[in-house]
Amino acid sequence: MNERIAFYAGSFDPLTNGHLDVLKGALTVADKIVCGIGLHPGKQPLFSFEERVDLIKQSASDELREDKNRIEVVAFDNLVIDAARDHGASIIIRGLRDGTDLDYEMQMAGMNETMAPDLQTVFLPASPSVRTITATLVRQIASMGGDISPFVPTVVRQALVGKYKG
Repeated sequence: MNERIAFYAGSFDPLTNGHLDVLKGALTVADKIVCGIGLHPGKQPLFSFEERVDLIKQSASDELREDKNRIEVVAFDNLVIDAARDHGASIIIRGLRDGTDLDYEMQMAGMNETMAPDLQTVFLPASPSVRTITATLVRQIASMGGDISPFVPTVVRQALVGKYKG
């Protein structure tokens, strides 16, 4: 039987508990998850690509234990459909927090299906406890010295505190 590979794209700047929630769900529908960190020349992320890879791997090790080996982290700077194909994926994973996300994601899924009918988009609803979390809000709270521990894995919290103490 063929291995089912899913591609989960994002900036992961930083990885949040919401991202981890989607990863856990993705592991129930695919044998392997490729986390694709999108690299955009015009955007300056808080964390470097290498730091984001480390934070994802450490968080997966801490939170997902034995399933950590089913997750690969890669960079991509092309269309998600092309990156997914490059890594042998047949599934694109998208997390949904609310109706606004659904509207946007449905448009994107429709465009992707037109360009890549061989790829199936799978929507995973966020658990209620993580629906309000966004990486943008986490960065803002951290930059003002707020407590971000409910929103990110411990290793990410430590990295964010280190970024903003400097």
